[in-house]
Amino acid sequence: MEPSTDVGVQLLTPDGYRREHPDFATDVGPEQLRRMYREMVLTRRVDAEGTALQRQGELGLWVPSLGQEAAQIGSAHAFTERDMVFPTYREHGVALHRGVTPGQLLTSLRGAWYGGWDPEKTRFGLYTIVLGAQTLHAVGYAMGIQRDGSSGEAVAAYFGDGASSQGDVSEAMNWAAVFGAPVVFCCQNNQWAISVPTSKQTRTPLFQRAAGFGFPGLRVDGNDVLAVLAVTRWAMERARAGEGPALIESFTYRMGAHTTSDDPTRYRSRAEVDAWAGRDPISRVRALLEREELADPEFFADVDAEADEVGAQTRAACFAMPLPAPQELFDHVYEDVPPTLRDQRNEFVAYTESFED
Repeated sequence: MEPSTDVGVQLLTPDGYRREHPDFATDVGPEQLRRMYREMVLTRRVDAEGTALQRQGELGLWVPSLGQEAAQIGSAHAFTERDMVFPTYREHGVALHRGVTPGQLLTSLRGAWYGGWDPEKTRFGLYTIVLGAQTLHAVGYAMGIQRDGSSGEAVAAYFGDGASSQGDVSEAMNWAAVFGAPVVFCCQNNQWAISVPTSKQTRTPLFQRAAGFGFPGLRVDGNDVLAVLAVTRWAMERARAGEGPALIESFTYRMGAHTTSDDPTRYRSRAEVDAWAGRDPISRVRALLEREELADPEFFADVDAEADEVGAQTRAACFAMPLPAPQELFDHVYEDVPPTLRDQRNEFVAYTESFED
């Protein structure tokens, strides 16, 4: 499958040239460009470490984000500190941008804790494995903002093309439209819902679904960090201004496996992956920085060195992570533990302690 030419809004071509657009500007300054490049590189390194740690038996699972760095970092730069973000399970770049540490990202996948970070402190919700469920949470939160009379605050909900086939997503969009909720639906269309291509899920481009619910939808080149930033900023600003929801389809590609339990060679060709490699989101930003002389070789060397350091920190955090006592699985179900569960816990503790001798 050759890369589609209908990528939507594009402000930066695959070979690193700025591209004019009638509705969205490319006026991102050198400092922010360098910052976004750095964050994409660090995201890719953390992602690589997560994959390696799972292969070494240190994690139960890892969900790669390789190839989707621009869709994540570009959108993350459109959020303010007050905005609330509801992720699925692949938004590692957004998580890092919001202050989640690499070690915290590994926590639940190592089976060391239930979440890993404080959603209120980071304004970034916990990863959601149930497909599409977080879109309902996001709309509910956005409706709460309305009822609290808050202003200057909006919500973003991430999901993939596969999750768009879930009823939860349609229900969330309908509620958001009816109530004019300040929420932006950020769909990362990476072309594959595990082994099922988007073409077998829908006959209509995903962004066009928004019109059926009564709010705007746009497709953006998800490998173009400038375009993703511009379009997400537009959508979030109109949401904060009380103009209701919007849908953004970031047209990108999952370069790796769906998860580390998946083998993508069984359902897609090497030629397809190679074709999309020419649209690498990090390479095109580096090409822009070099062409416009906005970064020197020392900058790129420093970023690579920092990536090495972050990689080492990620591994160290994983190995140092304390595992919870097995009986803790009973401690976070009810605030007031019922007698039956208390009895089960006591029986379980007695059983596990019987092996200590």
